[in-house]
Amino acid sequence: MDFQLKKHIPNAITCCNLMSGCAATGAAFYGHYHWAVVMIVVGAVFDFFDGLTARALGVSSPIGKELDSLADVVTFGVAPSAILFYLFHEVHCPEMLMPVWHVLPYAAFLMAAFSALRLAKFNLDTRQTTQFIGLPTPANALFWGSLVLGQHAFLVSQRFNAVFLLLFMLLFCWLLVAEVPMLALKFKNLSWADNRWRYILLLGCLPCFLLGTSCFAAIIVWYVLLSIVHNKVG
Repeated sequence: MDFQLKKHIPNAITCCNLMSGCAATGAAFYGHYHWAVVMIVVGAVFDFFDGLTARALGVSSPIGKELDSLADVVTFGVAPSAILFYLFHEVHCPEMLMPVWHVLPYAAFLMAAFSALRLAKFNLDTRQTTQFIGLPTPANALFWGSLVLGQHAFLVSQRFNAVFLLLFMLLFCWLLVAEVPMLALKFKNLSWADNRWRYILLLGCLPCFLLGTSCFAAIIVWYVLLSIVHNKVG
């Protein structure tokens, strides 16, 4: 295959990730949560294969790395922010927030800003070769998409309100940039001794699939909690 053609293939896949993120954002603004989540997942698949393809073809480039980050900001930053933006319009608003209710939904885009900061730090942080520092943006996006899909009835009920949603969102914004080491599924071998925490993570994910569309939200919570325990225990 001609080199000039090969070098454009990974970037084309990255652009597919970007378009998936744009589609997810558009769907979220219309309240089509299902399609928003589907397109985030599609974007995550493209995000996985663009780097894999670049390494397989030996055509990694600085522009590819920059383009990948830009695409990830849209798919895993702007798209979940758009989901939260629409959700803020649906959740119960307590009386104390009524004076700012017309502007409160725009706070959702803090998620996009923190996601961009997370990705910028990742590009420069040499510590993140065998683990992550802070919650990865794809995990954050899948958490919110899965949570809104699976628990929408609860989120818009009187038992939940915009204060809880705002605080919960701020917690995940912090997790994106926190100096908290997170497990990465990077196996150098298959031995239990070297990978016991990764195996525990995978085994703990199995019961989560019983929760249906909420499964990814449960898996991300399990992932964060296990990472914190791992840091304490070693």
